[in-house]
Amino acid sequence: MNNNFGNRLISARKMSGISLQSLADMLGNVVTKQSLNKYEQGKMIPDSSLVLKIANVLHVPANYFYTEPSVDIKFENIEFRKYKSKLSKTQEEAILEKSKDLLERYIELENVLNIEDESKAYFKYPKPVATAQDAEDAASKLREEWNLGYDPIPDVIDMLEDKGYKVIEIETSEAFDGLKADIGSQKIIVLRKNYPEDDIVRRRFTALHELAHHILDFADGVSPKEEEKLCHVFASALLYPPDMAKRELFHGRFHFYLEELKIIKERWGISISAIFSRALQLNIISENVYKKLMIGYKSRGFHRENKEPGRFKSDEVPTRMKRLVYIGLAKEVLSINEAAYFLGTTSWQLQGELNQMI
Repeated sequence: MNNNFGNRLISARKMSGISLQSLADMLGNVVTKQSLNKYEQGKMIPDSSLVLKIANVLHVPANYFYTEPSVDIKFENIEFRKYKSKLSKTQEEAILEKSKDLLERYIELENVLNIEDESKAYFKYPKPVATAQDAEDAASKLREEWNLGYDPIPDVIDMLEDKGYKVIEIETSEAFDGLKADIGSQKIIVLRKNYPEDDIVRRRFTALHELAHHILDFADGVSPKEEEKLCHVFASALLYPPDMAKRELFHGRFHFYLEELKIIKERWGISISAIFSRALQLNIISENVYKKLMIGYKSRGFHRENKEPGRFKSDEVPTRMKRLVYIGLAKEVLSINEAAYFLGTTSWQLQGELNQMI
């Protein structure tokens, strides 16, 4: 028996991160926890007035419960960012359910437009990674394979989308930064949408950290904690190549100046704290100097949200899915209602954004 309504109710409830009892309470106990459970199991169907109330509480359109996805999303090889320890099981389920909902629409959109993505340029580092130098070598090899040269990467997310990675963003807990997963042969990177506007460098770093989890295989005996550190090294090395870092930071220096660090940050899109780590990785400074720099960094409050000086100018937001929707509209393959569905918005909101040139 098709239980689409029940499955969609489970999905919407998990996205909201609430239990059956909490949902019943939020509905003013006009329906019991037991009845809600029967709705989810497909044993009962609520009337239209109750569906509207449930939709309002769970912040989804009422037709969400009657839409049957044409794509079955099954995540594989899921790895959360290092903040996983701060996430409850309920929060993890909400993140995965929100990601699944968005990716269902994303892949369905590609199918509707008959998109054959031939631009995939997935890279897999062929050697097991065990040391920081291995991670450095992997980053250098990727720059070579993707013809990045020694230049700063202007937009990391745009680059990843161009290489075939599906990058999406969801609104969720601040305890979450990102995750990587596979859907069949497709490579997925999920980022938190509600980043502070001024924290672009952290967003770039997180995206590349997740990329590292996609492309690196770790040697036997490397612990999960060490894996995270090696992914950090990879992300730093990809953002700030060793030859350029050594040229700009110089070995044997006695001082760093804030204006100089801001220039480096604004050119390369890497945080000041990551610049210090980079200098330590490349033996430009000693462990003792690094500790002193970080003490000074924290004493100035630079570790607090949006307090680190310098701003890297880049959007760092996924755009491919939205561009596909506009292609569908331009070709008249999609109606306004269909386009709004894929973008997760309303028809009237989308109409207000459209500015047709011809």
